Amino acid sequence: MQNTVRIKDVKDIVIRFSGDSGDGMQLTGTIFSNLSAIFGNQIATFPDYPAEIRAPQGTLSGVSGFQVHLGNQIYNSGDKSDVLVAMNPAALKVNAKSLKRDSVIVIDTDSFQKRDLEKAAFTTDDPFKELGLTSQQVIAVPITTLTKSSLEGMELDMKSRVRSKNMFALGLVCWMFNRPLDVANHMLSAKFANKPILVEANLKVLADGFNYGQNTDTTISSYRVETINVEKGYYLDVNGNSATAYGLIAASENSGKPLFLGSYPITPATDILHELVKLKQLGVKAIQVEDEIAGVCTAIGASFAGSLAATSTSGPGLALKGEAIGLAVMAELPLVVIDVQRGGPSTGLPTKTEQTDLRQALYGRNGESPIVVVAAASPTDCFDMAYWASKIALEHITPVILLTDGYIANGSSAWRIPDLDKYPPIVPHDVTQYKGDEWRAALRDDETMARYWAEAGLEGYTHRIGGLEKDFDTGAISTDAANHQKMVDVRQKKIDKIADYIPQLQLVGGEDADLLVVGWGGTYGHLREAVEKMNDAGQKVALAHFHFISPLPKNTELILSKFKKIIVAEQNNGQFAGYLLEKIPGLNISRYNKVEGQPFAVSDLINVFTQKLGE
Repeated sequence: MQNTVRIKDVKDIVIRFSGDSGDGMQLTGTIFSNLSAIFGNQIATFPDYPAEIRAPQGTLSGVSGFQVHLGNQIYNSGDKSDVLVAMNPAALKVNAKSLKRDSVIVIDTDSFQKRDLEKAAFTTDDPFKELGLTSQQVIAVPITTLTKSSLEGMELDMKSRVRSKNMFALGLVCWMFNRPLDVANHMLSAKFANKPILVEANLKVLADGFNYGQNTDTTISSYRVETINVEKGYYLDVNGNSATAYGLIAASENSGKPLFLGSYPITPATDILHELVKLKQLGVKAIQVEDEIAGVCTAIGASFAGSLAATSTSGPGLALKGEAIGLAVMAELPLVVIDVQRGGPSTGLPTKTEQTDLRQALYGRNGESPIVVVAAASPTDCFDMAYWASKIALEHITPVILLTDGYIANGSSAWRIPDLDKYPPIVPHDVTQYKGDEWRAALRDDETMARYWAEAGLEGYTHRIGGLEKDFDTGAISTDAANHQKMVDVRQKKIDKIADYIPQLQLVGGEDADLLVVGWGGTYGHLREAVEKMNDAGQKVALAHFHFISPLPKNTELILSKFKKIIVAEQNNGQFAGYLLEKIPGLNISRYNKVEGQPFAVSDLINVFTQKLGE
């Protein structure tokens, strides 16, 4: 019997792979994302890990997901799914609320038995009716059984055979989206190169999944997704953590300063350390130390010795590093501190995303301790902002905190490897820039207020710096009251002056808009899509998204003062909104705050912004 296939042409589509932690959903989603990028789609991904290391199999708390949004103009990983691959009932239940009407659900019927339904807390034997999923097209496939049959006679134990079922699901989805298997075959061969039996098994199951879609007599929807003509160059599917690592390396190369990372593993920042450890051939020195305090202190030592020094962490680690960061402020040493924000407080939600560390980054140290704070807006933007954080640190001899978050750190996009000649040069403000006769550690550039950095051991530049207050002129320890006031003012003035050296705030949309949406950091993609959809519908909305937070861009007040209605959207209880009001009193600011550990939903943003327009 010839199958009936409905081919849908779409501009963009959202697919979510979901199952137990051991079902291989992250690998499945990654391969499919790479395939889509190679065939001309823009992509944005969202790996959604369970908070527990190994929850009981088949339970709601153990569901692992990987969402990919692909099309021809993609800003984020998407809201509701057009296609859900649910490897068990728990995956179906967790993702049911995020399914579009008339979406497609692929299930493994072997994992939807009575016991499986009970584990997922279903009370009936019809999970679709129980969840109210009446408009969706369900593709029920005995994936586990077919995988076992596919690998009969192969020298693999039964557990290893079953583990390959994610490749059957991938093959079926590749057929649904007209993705040839050649590239996937190459990726799998490379991944399991040291285990030929696994290469053979995965390629066999992948092909059988594809053929099942082609030969089944079930009515299935198939999709053609619009592609784009991409700029020629070398591309990489990069996540935010990897892009951050590459940005540090680029800054090291451009500045001529060796890169040092002192770090302690913490979710979701650990992959920055993992990436840099692999790149010793580029002169990178990356060490895993015994705790968070040691991480930042080794970096401060490396900075004193003349390196581009960095440390990576998440919210709890930033709290532990606070005292040492204060030392870097007082000693005036260049330092890049990367905070990949996650759900808190305390251990909180280690695998989920938030923007709740902003005030900790701005003020989380004792004393008047001004610091530069910047934020990345997307996975690929992590490269640019790591580069900028390094540039500011080296040219203004100050610590810089770079805020990313779990969403963009783990999420990925297709990234064109950039031409570094197009990036602004980095000229460290070291003793080579000093033109006077006799150098002292306390000497400053009259324009930037930055002191002249001398690496330890440099002949003729012996000096001491530390955490005690120092005399403005001599650099010797001082407890004089008037001098302390002067030094407090100088350290703040140095940070304020950096506004003269950073890009101005850019506006998306017209200055005549009826509403200005303000955001910062990793919410950019969702805010940008919401604003563009509203403008396409005839509403007049603009977006101002901040990469530079302390100091703010020089034109911030000029732009914000043009709008009668401003709404600040952020994944905390209003930290940036409060900061803006502190810096620019009198702004008419409303707030949209959500702290759920999940990204914004574009549909929710549009509803909130539309309501604000109507007020």
